[in-house]
Amino acid sequence: MIKKFKLIFVIIFFWSGTAYSNPDIKARTAILIDYHTGTVLYDLQPDLSISPASMTKIMTSIIAFDLLNEGKLDLDDKIVVSEKAWRMSQSGYSSMFIMINDKISVENLLKGIIIASGNDACVALAEGIAGSEENFADMMNEKAQEIGMTETNFANASGINNPDNYSNVKDIAIMSRYLIKNYPSYYKYFEEAEFTWDRTGGNPISQNNRNSLLFKKVGVDGIKTGHLAVEGYSLASSIKKEKRRLISVGSGFKTIALRSSQSLKLLNWGLRNSITYEISQKEKTVFEIKTWLGKKKTVQGTTKEDLYVTIDKKDFKNFNTMLEYSGPIKAPIEKGQEIALLKVYNKETLIKSAPVYALEKVSKVNFLLSLLTSLNYMIWGDV
Repeated sequence: MIKKFKLIFVIIFFWSGTAYSNPDIKARTAILIDYHTGTVLYDLQPDLSISPASMTKIMTSIIAFDLLNEGKLDLDDKIVVSEKAWRMSQSGYSSMFIMINDKISVENLLKGIIIASGNDACVALAEGIAGSEENFADMMNEKAQEIGMTETNFANASGINNPDNYSNVKDIAIMSRYLIKNYPSYYKYFEEAEFTWDRTGGNPISQNNRNSLLFKKVGVDGIKTGHLAVEGYSLASSIKKEKRRLISVGSGFKTIALRSSQSLKLLNWGLRNSITYEISQKEKTVFEIKTWLGKKKTVQGTTKEDLYVTIDKKDFKNFNTMLEYSGPIKAPIEKGQEIALLKVYNKETLIKSAPVYALEKVSKVNFLLSLLTSLNYMIWGDV
């Protein structure tokens, strides 16, 4: 018999404010996604090709983080600054202000890239990792393809103007989500408000993070600004409220002020108008399911993946979850055996599902007890 039980979950994100229509965002292109589910909450010409400018530095950082995680690079490793890298600081670009033959730690270069948006630091790190910026760009493109950035090509490590350096806000959102999910210990660099570099041949120079939303104390903890004359101003940003996180990417803002205000407007709109449910945490949320002829009356089950669902708040009354299985589950039951299916519906539409697996082994009762139980069921219908 197929059994279906409606599950009631605590909503982990609470209603705040009144629902509104889509916001009027003053940008050429923009997107807003929920971090946990990847659900697109808002988009404005999301496939429009853009010059990613300094948002390129998100991928530059990701390449370094990969190598750090693999033990092929260390934060204390020193990289020697080339003339090419130094010249970037002499050309009017945003810079960390490094000098030729400086030996700079990977950690300081990362801070120079992430916080100060230093193009010189990008070139130095790229050359130190891959031998040349061109080789490093190949690594960036391989990673972009790996994580599903299908409309992106990187031509350099910094994002300075190049017709072969292109992307769109949808791909930048994919990259931003990947960054936060896979490098939590390094993501902290993106919320640092200031970086001071004790430069050669001059007094230490302190630079503020160019993401002004970090200073508003509203829960924004990243990610990266960008600007090119041909593109205007851009920003990939993320806000965290309690357990919830949203990511927005916008490009083509006409001013720095609009870049910040419109991004925050979009993030706040998303928090007001949508809700995310935590349905199941991987190997932590436990479901109790009745057994048949088992030495235990129930078996514990869990999902092997986190299951979150994001919906519009107006659909709140239509949301429900079901645990579906053929049951009771007949023993013997092996640990890791699929025993049920967790289903999430919006009205009658199935929007997400995940298998539930046994957390434990349940042996079958002995023959005599099995016979008595079966007879009891035949007479009384009691399992």
